[in-house]
Amino acid sequence: MSDETKNRVLPHTLYLVGTPIGNLSDISERALHVLGECDFIAAEDTRNTYKLLSLLGIRRPLVSYHEHNQRSRGEEICARLLAGESCALVTDAGMPAISDPGEGLVRLCEEKGITVSCIPGPCALVTALALSGLSTSRFCFEGFLSPVRGERARRLAEIKDERRTMIFYEAPHKLRTTLKDLYEAFGDRPVSLCRELTKRNEEILRLTLSRAIALYDEAEPRGEYVLVLAGLEEATGEKWKPPVDEKLLSLSAEEHVAHYEEAGLGHMEAIKQAARDRGMTKSELYKLLNS
Repeated sequence: MSDETKNRVLPHTLYLVGTPIGNLSDISERALHVLGECDFIAAEDTRNTYKLLSLLGIRRPLVSYHEHNQRSRGEEICARLLAGESCALVTDAGMPAISDPGEGLVRLCEEKGITVSCIPGPCALVTALALSGLSTSRFCFEGFLSPVRGERARRLAEIKDERRTMIFYEAPHKLRTTLKDLYEAFGDRPVSLCRELTKRNEEILRLTLSRAIALYDEAEPRGEYVLVLAGLEEATGEKWKPPVDEKLLSLSAEEHVAHYEEAGLGHMEAIKQAARDRGMTKSELYKLLNS
């Protein structure tokens, strides 16, 4: 089979097309071909996709497909595919169908016997994992945590003993709350904060949850974040314990707790962390403080 035949855009086919997450140069030649040759493009936000296509010099009909219209629009898209058209599905950035309403369209196509093909491209979660410095051999993707407090707490409780590296997405205005929720659920452990991936202001911070909390109590979160969090150690099943600064152990119990309070932790969380450092239970340290 010739390359020309293999690359031909086929009728009755939905193409999942990965698009850049920041750097326009990351668009693939195959993605350009499919976007330029398909009958129409289904986009999460047609305004954003129109801007992208304009930069790429591509003009194709656009229809919206997002979480609020996915049921009705999905049926419309499938009807057009069954009638012989081809469609490229894109999200605002990265791979469609990953933490994205596109997964519903893929499922609907499967139910209707419609061919789905994937044009691989940039993906924020894989990019962040590779840059994190944490274990990449086994990992799980959690996406965005629920904004509903109770649901979020339940989900974190369910995965508190997860041994694999965990990956979360977060918006800047929710970052501080999420860091504190992760600390409450998992204790202190390594985390990589990957911001504005592939863009001019890309930043990778490899630190611990407590240090991240302290950092963003002072700094304003900016841009979209991917959080890569260490899981429990696979061999022992024990929680990772960060190395303790010997200077902290030379402090009095009161000074040790005050150190974490100054870093941005609440009083009880500061006691809990100081107790971990000293190899004590929270109750033991609490008694020491009040003796």
